[in-house]
Amino acid sequence: MAFLKSALKGALVVAMSGGALIATATTALADVACNAAGECWHVHDRLAYPAEAGVVFHEDTWGAGHRDHHYHWRHDRFDHGYYRNGVWITF
Repeated sequence: MAFLKSALKGALVVAMSGGALIATATTALADVACNAAGECWHVHDRLAYPAEAGVVFHEDTWGAGHRDHHYHWRHDRFDHGYYRNGVWITF
């Protein structure tokens, strides 16, 4: 009986740990990158962009309050590059 109780307790701990891992994986946010022309997109990594790109980073929550006419939201890209005049420049 003690073995069964211990096994059930262990299974419960494993199930709860897996659920916590899934919950944290789905809540990960991407940062917002914007260039000097006001073109913005989401990124997973804060890469070292060329200085002429004029890229600055913001927390993901920044984007919610700034989706107005001052910024041009582009398609999210998760490869290495940046937008310039609406064109994706890969580096």
